[in-house]
Amino acid sequence: MDMKQKEFWFVVGSQFLYGPEVLETVAARGAEMAQKMTDGGILPCKLVYKATVKTDAEITQIMKDANHDDNCLGVVTWCHTFSPSKMWIHGFDLLQKPYCHLATQYNRKIPNEEIDMDFMNLNQAAHGDREHGFIGARMRLPRKVVAGYWQDASVQNELAAWMRAAVGYQASHEMRIIRFGDNMRDVAVTEGDKVETQIKLGWQVDYWPVGHLVEVMNTVTEAEIDEKMAEYHQRYDFATDDLATVRYQAKEEIAMRKILTREGANAFINNFQDLYGMDQLPGLASQNMMADGIGYGAEGDWKVSGMTAIMKQMAQGLEGGTLFMEDYTYDLEPGKEVSLGAHMLEVCPSIAAQRPRIEVHPLGIGDRQPPARLVFEGKPGKGIVVSLIDMGGRLRMIIQDIEVIKPILAMPNLPVARVMWKPAPDLLTGVKCWIQAGGAHHTVLSTAVTAEMMQDWAEMMQIECVHITANTTVEEFKKELFYNDIAWKLKNI
Repeated sequence: MDMKQKEFWFVVGSQFLYGPEVLETVAARGAEMAQKMTDGGILPCKLVYKATVKTDAEITQIMKDANHDDNCLGVVTWCHTFSPSKMWIHGFDLLQKPYCHLATQYNRKIPNEEIDMDFMNLNQAAHGDREHGFIGARMRLPRKVVAGYWQDASVQNELAAWMRAAVGYQASHEMRIIRFGDNMRDVAVTEGDKVETQIKLGWQVDYWPVGHLVEVMNTVTEAEIDEKMAEYHQRYDFATDDLATVRYQAKEEIAMRKILTREGANAFINNFQDLYGMDQLPGLASQNMMADGIGYGAEGDWKVSGMTAIMKQMAQGLEGGTLFMEDYTYDLEPGKEVSLGAHMLEVCPSIAAQRPRIEVHPLGIGDRQPPARLVFEGKPGKGIVVSLIDMGGRLRMIIQDIEVIKPILAMPNLPVARVMWKPAPDLLTGVKCWIQAGGAHHTVLSTAVTAEMMQDWAEMMQIECVHITANTTVEEFKKELFYNDIAWKLKNI
């Protein structure tokens, strides 16, 4: 998805009460605002003025049009004047795309000399937006409310975050995940209701046997492998002379990409317990695919695979990395506690602090030949980790604020990519809250996507979301989980 080519429709509310001159001014201002915000360089997608709507019929038609326009990712509304909200009911009831209410006004300040009754009749967004907001609340619409002066960077940044979440909403409804094999045996958190997830999130999760992957691998030509090796040389440093092992990873990658392309998929999983007919667990192969925006989940974890792909879409054009991650071990020195994240092989180089190295080492698990993999340290920065879990009857998203740091140890004998971070509010409190919420050991770590974007995405998808921050306490977090449990159970009755 090329975000810059996607658009959001700016729909301005009014009515015929004010006469044609006022309506002409409202339309001109709406078009001006949309164009200036688009040209401002903050919004990731186009904001396109669509219409000044004045009747139930106009609103209904524009919502129908938005639903059926593949280039439109959502609707942003604003009421320059007073727009009676009952005429929005039918249109909002039909809208199937994300909705944002921009509560703003054309002028920043109240003009001392200019203000009269004509000015008041034209500039009454404070009046109109409250009427408009009521119907959103009354209809229980999932929505984002952005408030402030439309030219301010803070307002546009908030709108931009919502737009990125809407990109994730679209990506979710186009998500197709290939499962090369099944889940790791006896693991609970990687399981989930695939039918309910497709109903709720739009994901199609399909199984393809490892034997089929091997069949496709056997059709890969030496010329194709040569081309992939040239790509590896361009992207990475070679710290191994074992080119045969690296070429095998290229063969695996080419085959997996062929299947994903053929099936229209953008994410995949594998499992080191299910490698029948393969000589190596895909390491470098999986890492290089993730570098190009393809989602991945280890041990059959299709939920983290889908979330990785979605968050990579949302992160387009932003600095930082977005990657599959796993908490591995802690450093528990009092007052300096940190978490070390890694995996057997599969950490995306989008977070690499330096040019990654291709190395070959024994794996010690999976009973296969030593695989090639990328080795590097993560680049420091503020970020989040995200876990999506199936609570039985509903999905829960858990977000935790983190700070990625330069690893405090060199770890010269650890031959995998590694990322170290400080969780909020501190490691021990964060661990307690994460475990209380049922957070998985697999996460999506991002120093590009923000918690605000993920909260907006969860609102659009209408799933539960909890956020562990610098201000979180175990006592209050347990209460939040308790109240959420009651609320979501009542919602599903």
